[in-house]
Amino acid sequence: MFKGSLVALVTPFDQHNRVDYTALERLIEFHVEQGSDGLVIAGTTGEAATLSREEHIELLQRAVELVAGRLPVIAGTGSNSTAQTCDLSQAVADSGIDAYLLVVPYYNKPVQEGMYQHFATVADAVSKPVILYNVPGRTVADMLPATVARLAEHGNIIGIKEATGDIDRLRAIQDLVSDEFMLYSGDDFTALPFIAQGGHGVITVSGNVVPAAMAKLCALAAAGEAAAAKSLDDTLQPLNSALFVESNPIPVKWAVSQMGLIGPSVRLPLTDHDPQYHDAMRAALATAGVVLENAA
Repeated sequence: MFKGSLVALVTPFDQHNRVDYTALERLIEFHVEQGSDGLVIAGTTGEAATLSREEHIELLQRAVELVAGRLPVIAGTGSNSTAQTCDLSQAVADSGIDAYLLVVPYYNKPVQEGMYQHFATVADAVSKPVILYNVPGRTVADMLPATVARLAEHGNIIGIKEATGDIDRLRAIQDLVSDEFMLYSGDDFTALPFIAQGGHGVITVSGNVVPAAMAKLCALAAAGEAAAAKSLDDTLQPLNSALFVESNPIPVKWAVSQMGLIGPSVRLPLTDHDPQYHDAMRAALATAGVVLENAA
């Protein structure tokens, strides 16, 4: 199944705020060449909340075409409406995606039973594997380990992206699920200890900027090469910090634009990366070994 560095890919927009498919092709070729282990398309980092239904479907279809089987493609199709999540997930079912990433419903604040029924309903409605996504910092609602364990019994739910950054939470889930249930960190800061504790990989923001390093970090951690993994992780932590000084994906899109891969545009209500943070970002990129094309 999917392991290692799964990059939550940014969605490039052109100067007219349309999805830039030329830039998307550049991004995908970059990740194939740099050794990313998979791509998550139209997740949080991909600004899925600002995509129309038609854009969302086309983005996933075009991404699959451009990847051309060289990497797994995981489709972000979750929303805070169970019916809409089923509808969108079914709409891209035949596009060639390999799995779905479904976020805990936001804003509604469902109780644990509501979360269980939401995910079970969607998993019943699709044939491709489902990965749960718990990110209470964005959704407010926190899916607890007992609910994850119930959902792990569903034959079509294969894993979870756990973005609390809490290794104790990982251990609590591990105590309740089988070894086959896939566990992905959703927090770049703690990806190393997460994998060292038995996690299977990370769905990463930083991987947009340093894909080779993130793939290597995951491989080292999985192999138990603690000293080498720690040394590499130390070079990446300043970047992790710089990428979250403002709401994701504002900083990461600016960083990727400085690498010459995309334009810097984000969609409202997100705004351009504040210039006060640019020097710190450039310093963090240098520490991580990133060569910038655009110095302005």
